[in-house]
Amino acid sequence: MKPRPVAEPPPVAVEPHAEARAYLQAWASEDLAALRRAVRSPPVDFEARHQRFREELRVVSSRFELDRIEREGEGAVAFFHAWHVLRGLGEWRTEGAMRLVFHEGRWWVRWSPEVLHPALREGDHFSLTRTRPARAALLDGHGRPLTEDGELISIGVEPRRIQKRAAVAAALQARLGVEPARLDKLLDAPGVSPSSFLSVIDVRPERYQQVRAALAPVPGIFFRKKSARLIPADGFAAHTLGRVGEVTAELLAQWGPLYQRGDIVGLSGLERAYERQLAGRPSGEVRLTRASGEVRVLGRIEGTPGTPLRTTLLPEVQSAADAALDGVTQPAALVAVDTRTGAILAVASRPLGEALNRALTGRYPPGSTFKVITAEALLAGGMGVDSALSCPAGATVGGKQFRNFEGEAFANARLRMVFAHSCNTAFIMGAAGLAADALESSARRFGFGVDYGVGLPSPGASFPGPRDEAERAAAAIGQGRVLATPLHMASVAAAAGSGRWHAPYLLADLKDGPSTALAAGTRAKLHTLMRAVVTEGSARAASGVTGLAGKTGTAEFGRGTPLPTHAWFIGFRDGIGFAVLVEGGGVGGRVAVPIAARFASAL
Repeated sequence: MKPRPVAEPPPVAVEPHAEARAYLQAWASEDLAALRRAVRSPPVDFEARHQRFREELRVVSSRFELDRIEREGEGAVAFFHAWHVLRGLGEWRTEGAMRLVFHEGRWWVRWSPEVLHPALREGDHFSLTRTRPARAALLDGHGRPLTEDGELISIGVEPRRIQKRAAVAAALQARLGVEPARLDKLLDAPGVSPSSFLSVIDVRPERYQQVRAALAPVPGIFFRKKSARLIPADGFAAHTLGRVGEVTAELLAQWGPLYQRGDIVGLSGLERAYERQLAGRPSGEVRLTRASGEVRVLGRIEGTPGTPLRTTLLPEVQSAADAALDGVTQPAALVAVDTRTGAILAVASRPLGEALNRALTGRYPPGSTFKVITAEALLAGGMGVDSALSCPAGATVGGKQFRNFEGEAFANARLRMVFAHSCNTAFIMGAAGLAADALESSARRFGFGVDYGVGLPSPGASFPGPRDEAERAAAAIGQGRVLATPLHMASVAAAAGSGRWHAPYLLADLKDGPSTALAAGTRAKLHTLMRAVVTEGSARAASGVTGLAGKTGTAEFGRGTPLPTHAWFIGFRDGIGFAVLVEGGGVGGRVAVPIAARFASAL
């Protein structure tokens, strides 16, 4: 009897490395067809098992790295590292192994559940636990919390219970200021279920108590409690602090796998811009449950707590800014900064229901508030507060005609007088006598064209080089192509107050921004000029506010005859520089000054 031949291992030259790497690559690419083709006798439910692995662990993506291959007789074992990104938790690192067999001239994967994870057996299933840390607070300039966890009442409607839509709309508008169009948009949206609760507005418990008796009897109006992140008062720096809510599909794609549906995230303002810092990272466990019921913890992902974000806002100044805008029905903004540092003390933007934070991001012609800068250029050029200037009712420069407000003209005018009464022609002709780059240099000293980081998007101010004499004349009175945010004009007022321009900043960590000294000897003279605006000029309506100094502005924009105008006032008092803008508000001295007076008085 002949001896049975001994099976020879595959030739050394035929190694399984390429097949092992190809299998891992197909797994990473979720190419189940390629995986099946690489397996020797795959189970009938091969694809379903892979899919179940992904679903139970909420795998977003996987990557693999082949470690080594060890030969075992006719076969081999490929050891690899795996990194699975789990939805809501992040990356889970494991070690894996898969057996390979050589058959018919090539290597095959000998698949078993252990390929998915070494601990996995028939009948087992995976699960995850997850805990999100408490959201960190936004802090004020003193380091005290501006936000806290609390409760709101959501006031809404149930479509099928509404008897008269007009009655519901009227009640919500009368008691809460909700525009009927907002209710119509909710009710007429595609796919609205008649039995669903449609939230219209969220209010604090104290506000709910005030309106409940009037709203509860109206058929269709309902109330629900909800956990919420509360700010010191309704509207308090609302656009800047921002709001939180359930993550949207758009934000889910943006924030990545650490987030999942149902998470509460920042939706606007600082809450959104610093979401990752405030939210921290969730923690959790990867668990394997045996068919017997035994539970094994396969891994733990350690989270991190959120970190508070310290702003420069001061509640007492912010409350004064919010109160000053009470009752203002047109779009408006009020911004206040520390004259010594540039720290932003208050940011108020209206209307509250509009997403635009016009105080930080709106760019407008500054109009006559820019005369603070033109005056600094004149003073730097040797002019004094009592230097003579001509102030005719009109002037033509480069073929363009310029006129004073309501055709005013002053004989025997002095710089103090023309500044106090905001004479356009005097500043246009005065600027024409300056050196070619004098006005641009002054604008630069006040931060125009300077890049700086606030902590939220804010485009600052621009002073494009004038292309001709007419444009230079327009620039001297803050028109033409000159643009600035209300925030930046607050920094201009602050610079006039302190004698040094500081880039404004909203976060304590950004305090070391750009800074420029004004021209030597101009600070005290600017104080004299800006105080005269209040005591004897276009801001006399605020003359009762002790120590207030500033400059009014009426800035033309758009089209029409006459052109529509924005109403401005910038000023400083007691170490605080501020700017008031009423968009399309008309005359600065009539519209912006009363708001400024309310704010400055409250300080």
